Amino acid sequence: MPDSPHTVSDVMTHTAIAVGRHAGYKEIVELMEQWKVSALPVIEGEGRVIGVVSEADLLPKEEYRSNDLTRADRPLSDADAAKAGAVSAEELMSAPAITVHASATIAEAARIMARRHVKRLPVVDDVGMLEGVVSRADLLKVFLRADEEIADEIRRTVIENLPVAQVEVSVTDGAVTLRGDLRDRALVPLLARAVRAVEGVVDIRLDLDSSAAHES
Repeated sequence: MPDSPHTVSDVMTHTAIAVGRHAGYKEIVELMEQWKVSALPVIEGEGRVIGVVSEADLLPKEEYRSNDLTRADRPLSDADAAKAGAVSAEELMSAPAITVHASATIAEAARIMARRHVKRLPVVDDVGMLEGVVSRADLLKVFLRADEEIADEIRRTVIENLPVAQVEVSVTDGAVTLRGDLRDRALVPLLARAVRAVEGVVDIRLDLDSSAAHES
């Protein structure tokens, strides 16, 4: 059975839909609808990423399309005014683009998305050329791994490499239970960290030496 997908390259979409800097507003909306995506990388030249156009960049045009641009509930900022009047990707895009490398771990990509409040990241090489796109949904694919696949990886990559004896591994809906004996109780934290590093693990329950511990 295959081991965990550890990097962005394991889960990303390698064929990315992108637009050039001169793409029009309507073209961008049509591409988002056609491909069911919430953001598009903006590229120039041979494919260097220079920005990203997201749904958030497009919405000010609809929100402020009336003549009342001084609404009390949300006064129009300079940035919103620029977005509301924008007609091309170059005017609409957020730049510089928040990107990630294909070699980054899935956890690293998840942290970038969480901290920068984005749903998708262009995947670029060392010189900024577009290689693909990774989304929140892509990162969550690891939790679709079969329970037995997770258990098999834990047995091969964790249990067999630690001085443990008679430790049984079972997985139910991504929750791992380890039962048995450890030769050294000091290994419990190391064992827990190693198991949690296996992609797709939701929770860990350790029932070792007749003493149960729970890792959340």
